[in-house]
Order: sequence, then C-alpha cells, then structure tokens
Amino acid sequence: MKTLVLLALVGLGAQLVDGSLGMAYGVTSTTLLLAIGTNPAAASATVHLAEIGTTLASGVAHWRFGNVDWRVVLRVGVPGAIGAFAGATVLSHLSTEVAAPVMSLILLALGVYLLVRFTLRGIDRRNLGKPLRKRFLTPLGLVAGFVDATGGGGWGPVGTPALLASGRLEPRKVIGSIDTSEFLVALASSLGFLLALGSQGVNFVWVLGLLAGGLVAAPIAAWLVRHIPPRLLGSLVGGIIVVTNTRTLLTSDWIDASDPVRYSVYALLYAVWALAVVHSFRQYRKERALETVEANVAEEQPEPQPASN
Repeated sequence: MKTLVLLALVGLGAQLVDGSLGMAYGVTSTTLLLAIGTNPAAASATVHLAEIGTTLASGVAHWRFGNVDWRVVLRVGVPGAIGAFAGATVLSHLSTEVAAPVMSLILLALGVYLLVRFTLRGIDRRNLGKPLRKRFLTPLGLVAGFVDATGGGGWGPVGTPALLASGRLEPRKVIGSIDTSEFLVALASSLGFLLALGSQGVNFVWVLGLLAGGLVAAPIAAWLVRHIPPRLLGSLVGGIIVVTNTRTLLTSDWIDASDPVRYSVYALLYAVWALAVVHSFRQYRKERALETVEANVAEEQPEPQPASN
C-alpha cells in the first residue's frame, strides 16, 4: 500500500512538472522504478502504459485551455510514434550507455541556449506564428520518440527545447503540443513493448498508481502553463535541461567526476539558475508595467475627428 501511495505521489508530481514545463514525467517515474530494482525495459513499459492515460488527460486539458497547435501535434507526433515503436522493440538488444552522453551534450547546449535567450531576451515575437516545416518536425519526432522509448523518457527533453529554440511558437503552445502529441508516442511505445515482452515484468498495479497521480495533476498543470509568464517559463525549462544533462554527463563513464566536484558544480548551476529565474521575473514585471503605461496613454489620446466638408 505504501508503494502504491508513493507511486501515486510520484505520478502527481511528475505530471505537474511535465504538464507545465513540457518534460520530466518519464524521466522521474522511470528513475524511481529503476531505483527499486525494475529492469530498464519493464520500467519503460510501465511508465509508457501509465502515460497513455496521463497524456490523454493532459492533451484534453491543454486543448481546453487553448495551448495546442494541432498541426504541430500531427507533424511531430506521427513520426514520434514510429520512432517510439522502433525504440521499444529494440530496447532489449540496444545499449544506450554510449548514446546517452552524446545526447546529453546536445541537450545541454540547447538548455544553455534557452536559458540565456529567455533570461536576457525573452520572446522574439517577430518569429511567432511562422509555420514550422515538416523537414524540421519529422526528424525531430523520429529521434525524440526513439530516445523516449529506449531511455524511459526523453520526448519532452528533446522535443520541447527544439521547438522553443525555433522561436516560432509560444512556450505554452510548445508545451501543450508536445504533451498532446506524447499520447501517440506512449501508445506506440506501449504496443512495441507488449509485442516484444508481453506483460512479463510489467506491474499493472504500479501502472495504476502512476496513472492516478498523473490524472489529478493534468488539469492543474494545463492551467499553470497558461498563466506562467513565457519569459519565466523559458528560464525554468532551460535550467531544468542544463541541470539534468550536466548530472548525466558528470556521472557518465566519460567523466565520472568525484562527489565533491559534482556537488560543487550542482551548487553553482542551481545558483545561476535561481538568479536567471529572478531576473526573468523582474524583467517580466517591467515589461508588464511598460505595457500598462502604453495602454493608458493610448486610452487617454482623443479620437480623431472626421474632417468637415
């Protein structure tokens, strides 16, 4: 019973973060299952089965709050499902130990870019509304789906920063579209795992625990992403990506840093991240104050009188 309650709390917290920031459900949940001794394939299968329900609920909630671009959902979700199915079927024969540090380097670079961009510049509204091309979304979906299935999580960490970096979609719509399209990825990867593994090693009680917590959090997260300032949201997402992938690199065989080195780096990153979030919030307040002043000035200006003949 304690394990079930713990899984429900993990599912709630993971979905709250995932639904508001566009990532972390799979990574958080899979990490817990691996920590209690579940093998990687079974852990990923369990999480993706739970995600069928949580991503459906999250997608509906994001749609109701106007956070979804359906063209992006289809163009990134369908290839994502193909990549996820392929990743699920080969997971038992594929080692991701070498690929993980390479992917972490790519994600770390994207995370630094996002953190700097949103902290110092905010949103470049000149690009908002420009269409995202299939030649960008299709390979993105394939790679993100494959990584998600083989790593137990990765759809959000790969897809969200790439779409945010394009600057062509509001952060809330990036997150809503990524969360909604993840339903297709979870469905395809679950099908791949069930065909390859059957139900062996999958604890359906754990699936229900994760699902229950995620269903509670989905509408709350969709509401949060609509009300969190985009500039602040970008800084939060960028910081999560930087911290998460720095940890992966420092604990990988490439570096294998000692505890004092790792903890010092973590402390520095958290301090920089906190300063970036505070700066983003202050700049957002200044921008809102300026917009209010401009709106008041516009209202006070007299309407032009029609010319008399």
